[in-house]
Amino acid sequence: MAKPILVANWKNHPGSLAEARILLGKLSRNSRLYKKLSLFIAPPLPYLELTSLRSKSFARLASQDMPSQSDGTHTGMITPDILKSFGVRLSIIGHSERRALGETNETVSQKVRIALRSGIAPLICVGELSRDRDGEHFEFLRDELKTSLAGLSRQATGKVAIAYEPVWAIGKHARDAMVSADLSQTVIFIKKVLTDMFGRATAERIPILYGGSVEPNNVLALSRETSIRGFLVGHASLNAKSFQNIAESLVKY
Repeated sequence: MAKPILVANWKNHPGSLAEARILLGKLSRNSRLYKKLSLFIAPPLPYLELTSLRSKSFARLASQDMPSQSDGTHTGMITPDILKSFGVRLSIIGHSERRALGETNETVSQKVRIALRSGIAPLICVGELSRDRDGEHFEFLRDELKTSLAGLSRQATGKVAIAYEPVWAIGKHARDAMVSADLSQTVIFIKKVLTDMFGRATAERIPILYGGSVEPNNVLALSRETSIRGFLVGHASLNAKSFQNIAESLVKY
């Protein structure tokens, strides 16, 4: 059985290189635990080298985004080759915070193709802005999935993972975020869309992660009562103890 997947998205934290070094030191103390997972750490770009060196024994490196251009000269842009030179193996693409800045499904699709051509696995984020009783949010999800994955072959999907992160659940306490029954229903829907696009066998192989107020006290229930394969963790990944508790719950499941 494949290892559970855990992705730490540090966003624009910690506030300094020194703080990042301290956090990585604390995480390394539980390297034996983290080796039981497919653990990825996505730090801010200036911390890539430090993270690559300090987490090599227990985690793999991820990027928080992927450039929309793979060649040419573009001031301020980081190319896939630069990311790969640091050891980046996975890229978070289409995060809700990037979409809030104007990133479209079409842009996400372009970045996914660039990532795959570069040998970097794309973790494609999807999630509705709000949830309604009429189920219109499912159509929103369908559009995000179909456009973001447009044009991919079944073979290419072997390196793809999906992160479901409902925007309305981000930044809340675990008790106010997603409940297991709703998450299970949504995962079933996502698998149905993937099945319609690529066939059942291929859809079953695509890992689905959850992100949205992931905390130690909701991980075990969400893992046990749904068919997700892991978590995309934001703020809790910046606290070594909280992150350890999340990992322990995931391993326990």
